[in-house]
Amino acid sequence: MINLPLLFALQASSREVEGGLFDFNATLPLMALQFVILTFILNFIFYKPVSQVLDERDEYIRNSLTTASASLLKANELTKKYEQELAQSRKEAQNIIKISQQEAQQIVSIKIKEAQLDAEKLISEASYQLNIQKEQALKTLEVQVDALSDKIQDKLLENQSLI
Repeated sequence: MINLPLLFALQASSREVEGGLFDFNATLPLMALQFVILTFILNFIFYKPVSQVLDERDEYIRNSLTTASASLLKANELTKKYEQELAQSRKEAQNIIKISQQEAQQIVSIKIKEAQLDAEKLISEASYQLNIQKEQALKTLEVQVDALSDKIQDKLLENQSLI
């Protein structure tokens, strides 16, 4: 009986053709198992951390863009606010001019010239002050926008250098 399994093994080995294109034996499931294990190992060691870093980077970029757009909207609102204040100040200056002109017409002819000079001074001062305020507001906004854009650029460059 001991010879019977040996005989079957010899017959099986003599029937197998070695060196064929595909040998379907015990190595095929073993290779498939190794492939699946390698896939899981690569997924846990390499792909998940890399995808996590990429997700964090995308989230950071999205947050930076959101912050930048919010800052830009705020800057636009401030610009509109200063322009409205400028227009209102101009209207007030024009109202002051009209009032001073009406008063000047009621005053004696000598005081008419003085009132006109005062009105011109008020106009020039109001215009000068408005221009100064406008320039200060624009400079402030420009500095803030430059600072924000520099921060965004630095952060983007830091992210690119990390990659």
